[in-house]
Amino acid sequence: MGLLEGKTAIITGSGRGIGRAVAELMSEHGANVVVNDLEAEVAGDAVTAIRKSGGKAEAAVGSVTDPKFPRTLISTAMDAYGGFDIIVNNAGYTWDGVIHKMSDEQWEAMLDCHLTAPFRILREASKVWRDLAKSEAESGSVSHRKVVNVSSTSGVAGNAGQVNYAAGKMGIVGVTKSLAKEWGRLAVNVNAVAYGFIETRLTASKEPGQKSEVDGKQVQLGIPDQMREMAIKMIPIGRPGTPRDAAGPVLFLSSPLADYVTGNVVLVTGGSYM
Repeated sequence: MGLLEGKTAIITGSGRGIGRAVAELMSEHGANVVVNDLEAEVAGDAVTAIRKSGGKAEAAVGSVTDPKFPRTLISTAMDAYGGFDIIVNNAGYTWDGVIHKMSDEQWEAMLDCHLTAPFRILREASKVWRDLAKSEAESGSVSHRKVVNVSSTSGVAGNAGQVNYAAGKMGIVGVTKSLAKEWGRLAVNVNAVAYGFIETRLTASKEPGQKSEVDGKQVQLGIPDQMREMAIKMIPIGRPGTPRDAAGPVLFLSSPLADYVTGNVVLVTGGSYM
């Protein structure tokens, strides 16, 4: 029997990379999953793969930065599974620059994606979870629900060239700790993971001229090879993490094994930033 048997998880940014690994791992442990991505084809591929493996998955296509999208996301889970037990706020990207060259658009885009979007999703979820928690308390059958927010070592330690991204990722730590105190009485555990060097599109070698479209903006992804090499040398375990490595701690924090864990930020870094 899996750790999440009968549970339903909403995972943003789960069409590829870390989010997809989280969705697949949770499915393997018995969860129904709601897969989210900006691109319908990418989300569809993830849903198809999970279903082929015997799991249950539904897609919620759209941008987490759209103020109307949280309702769509929550409704997808409610319509497909009748409820939801886990929210993983994973969707994100980087748009780097040193502060004297950074535009207001760059700054606001990172706060919008990494801080405002999770806030809106959790606010929408509260409309469902608060009533459930109250009715369960009255009947004496408490059921824990879980939130895992994704931060970064840039958020907990800072990183040159990422003042916008670092601000968003540190901000979500504040949301995590505040909501852990606010929702503890509702039996909702709220934690965060802070990732170090995980092999994804964001940490791949930067190819000149190669950009991706995010929310209508052309954004350069990846990091220069010299910076990649330096970062890898600083990892005590001696290698970058894989998306599957990144997914394990999220599974733990979402499972009954973590029913007495809340308000924490788990560093998932291979030993860096210890």
